[in-house]
Amino acid sequence: MNFSKDYSPAPNALQDRVIMITGATDGIGKALALAVAQLGATVIAHGRNTKKLEALDDAIKAISSKRTALLPLDFEKVGPNEYQAAVQAIEQNYGRLDGLIHNAAMLGEHAPIEHHDIPKWLRTLHVNTNAPFILTRYCLPLLRKSADASIVFSSCEVAIKSRSNWGAYLVSKSANEGMMKMLAEELENTHIRVNSVDPGIANTKIRMQAFPAENRDLLSKPDQVVTPYLFLLGGNSKGVNGQRLV
Repeated sequence: MNFSKDYSPAPNALQDRVIMITGATDGIGKALALAVAQLGATVIAHGRNTKKLEALDDAIKAISSKRTALLPLDFEKVGPNEYQAAVQAIEQNYGRLDGLIHNAAMLGEHAPIEHHDIPKWLRTLHVNTNAPFILTRYCLPLLRKSADASIVFSSCEVAIKSRSNWGAYLVSKSANEGMMKMLAEELENTHIRVNSVDPGIANTKIRMQAFPAENRDLLSKPDQVVTPYLFLLGGNSKGVNGQRLV
């Protein structure tokens, strides 16, 4: 089934699926966490801020009887051991993973390359691209244990249409599109599909950092742009692989 903007998931479209979402405490990640919980999934919510994770947990409890797993990790600071321990905990508690949403990201600096701070450039690339690679690397055995698994990268327009002043954010998002395509080919003969979503212009923290003077009231709300993600996480997207949904 191909994605249509008229797509609307069934009330139980994600029933009993185990889905990890990175960057789940704000913006699109938070909207996604609430949406997949509403559709019957168990949410593994990643974030840097424990208080925000606990607030998300409370919000999910109000709409779902499933217990949310909270994963407080700072991708800037943790190493392979912390990733491995987190994945081992998921395996012990759930035995598998049905969905992995790579949503966490940082803007870095919205400026010409000659003005970029080198350490910040490296941190941006690490959070936006290295972290998804490492997490995917450790999660693949759990995804293989699912009967129908989906990996989704959050993308953006500048990932394929280069523009000045987007710095390490543009470079990292372009790299993620390449990683998505590569993974899709590597896994094409498995039950794991790999795709990306460009949610368009939405009222998110990164958008506000890039365009602080923009009128936020004119932007889409995060919960208005999650439908392509929900499609890719559910059974209706079987056979959709290596695609970029806008």
